Amino acid sequence: MPVAATIDEVLAQLESIIDDCIKTNSRAGYFATLYYKVTNGVRQGIQNNVFEDGKRMENLDVLFANRYLTAYDQWKNKQQTTGSWRVAFETVEKRQPLVLQHLLLGMSAHINLDLGIAVVEAAKGQDLENSSADFNSINTIISSLTYQVIGELNRVSPLLSLMGLHATNYNSILIQFSIDNARDGAWCFAEELSKLDGSSYDNCISARDKNITQLAQSMVHANTLLRITLWIIHMFEWKKPAKVIKALREYQKAYLKMAQIKPGAGN
Repeated sequence: MPVAATIDEVLAQLESIIDDCIKTNSRAGYFATLYYKVTNGVRQGIQNNVFEDGKRMENLDVLFANRYLTAYDQWKNKQQTTGSWRVAFETVEKRQPLVLQHLLLGMSAHINLDLGIAVVEAAKGQDLENSSADFNSINTIISSLTYQVIGELNRVSPLLSLMGLHATNYNSILIQFSIDNARDGAWCFAEELSKLDGSSYDNCISARDKNITQLAQSMVHANTLLRITLWIIHMFEWKKPAKVIKALREYQKAYLKMAQIKPGAGN
């Protein structure tokens, strides 16, 4: 898979992944469908001058997306990828995890690890603080569209609201996972990473990946009480990945017809 140079190329590659996942009935299409929606939201934001510097934002978004596209390509070709993505892709092969779990694993790897690296790469030779406003704007889009998609899961996972029964359980990583906390952590990671180079830079990424890998494993291996709840939810969840992907894609197409991201919406 060639490295994408523009957002349009990113969207084209995501469409290709989604189509392939529908054909092969692969759960990898869950995150790809969500990510298409987020990327298109960023593109609309650029077109409507939501960001301070549209060209800089496109560069950041493409760098960010290429980390996922590269990880996906590595997985498909049985090559080594980051631990964070390895757990997400290995889980794709399992029947038991919920659609929500698959989405959270993808978001965890991409936001907790990839986003900070992409921000630093996009800001090379510049003050990292110059990117903070656009970073906040892109995260506003990520958060709003992600929560929207998770809200739409009620159709494919009718008993998903049972997750709320364990909202006070501190061992429940699925409930504790917060997109807002993830993006705040991504900026802190970027600030730390931007001060390093050479082996220190690589070691910082490795250490971060190790921590996020452990978080991902906790999302998959729930404690006994939560595991029972997950099993009950899974019993009534749609089982055919292609059907789920098509449903999420329908929501996506409906959103693209209706959505209008106005200038200043991300501020």
